[in-house]
Amino acid sequence: MKQHVFEKFIDKEKGAKKKEAIRQEKKRMKQEIRIKKQDARARFQKPGNEKQEQRANQGDVHNRDLKADRKPGTKNYRTSSAGSRTTDFKAQTSNLKSQGPNHQMPLNKFIAHAGICSRREAAELVKEGRIKVNNVAIVEPGFKVTANDKIAINNKPIHLKKNLVYILLNKPKDYITTLKDPQGRKTIFDLLKNAPEERIFPVGRLDRNTTGVLLLTNDGELTQKLTHPSFEVKKLYEVKLDRPLQKKDMQTILDGIKLEDGLIAADAIGYADMKDKSVIGIEIHSGRNRIVRRIFEHLGYDVKNLDRVLFANLTKKNVERGKWRFLNEKEIRLLKYMNQSFVKKKQVIQEGSAINTER
Repeated sequence: MKQHVFEKFIDKEKGAKKKEAIRQEKKRMKQEIRIKKQDARARFQKPGNEKQEQRANQGDVHNRDLKADRKPGTKNYRTSSAGSRTTDFKAQTSNLKSQGPNHQMPLNKFIAHAGICSRREAAELVKEGRIKVNNVAIVEPGFKVTANDKIAINNKPIHLKKNLVYILLNKPKDYITTLKDPQGRKTIFDLLKNAPEERIFPVGRLDRNTTGVLLLTNDGELTQKLTHPSFEVKKLYEVKLDRPLQKKDMQTILDGIKLEDGLIAADAIGYADMKDKSVIGIEIHSGRNRIVRRIFEHLGYDVKNLDRVLFANLTKKNVERGKWRFLNEKEIRLLKYMNQSFVKKKQVIQEGSAINTER
């Protein structure tokens, strides 16, 4: 599956003019990245920044060590029942517990492990004086703390989260998204028999006949963020209809359809296969029950197959149907902090609109 999954659902225009525009855009983006890297190097090379250079060098060594540890056969890698190599986050988080309550760590790291924000953002919170350790305000991000210390952000206590588990399942048909089924039907947990012992829950649901990307975790805070309507988490589906989708119905779906529980409109829609216009790609952020099926059924179409190919930043790439894998560190970080950046962006837009209104 391509990195930009929705590209395959978009009718691509032909012509040298568009290709040249794409090349120029890529060239511009590469130039911006190059300038940012040069600026970053210049900051490290300024007089008086010896400590920053030292930290950067230590970071490079640390990154090389991490890459070495990630080679197949090392202790930081494991294979799930899906046969995929994944980072063993259960073992990593268990290390926190084995280190004991007196184990010291930097304050900003403690805040990040508590699931509040990234370490960089935590450092800013500390510098702003919003963090207290044992009722004393601390402004040094590197201040050493232990699990025995009473740590609060804006006078609200925070605690380390341990043994957090994040699993991506490529759900097959005929499985129920629940822990137990009174009717004795197969559930997704029948596919997770070799998963960690921690009690995990699906983030949202896929109905019995819907396949594809499903996230399971015991991180309640993340689950709340990913399922709350205000965050508008993107979901992408490939739909197989009983007949070709007409252009006018496609436009109707984009404009919005009034269902029994309110108005619903797709964020994007297109033919997934130009040779077979009954195969549709639809992007939507609503989490309402059976919403994709209901959209097409409202217009008189019968949904033969429904496959979720993307949820937030997660795809089913390299995960066979009915198999699962642990999320890697980058995927978890993106899931946790993409929502915060979205909220900040949304606030800026709203503030800008308010200013324009006043004018």
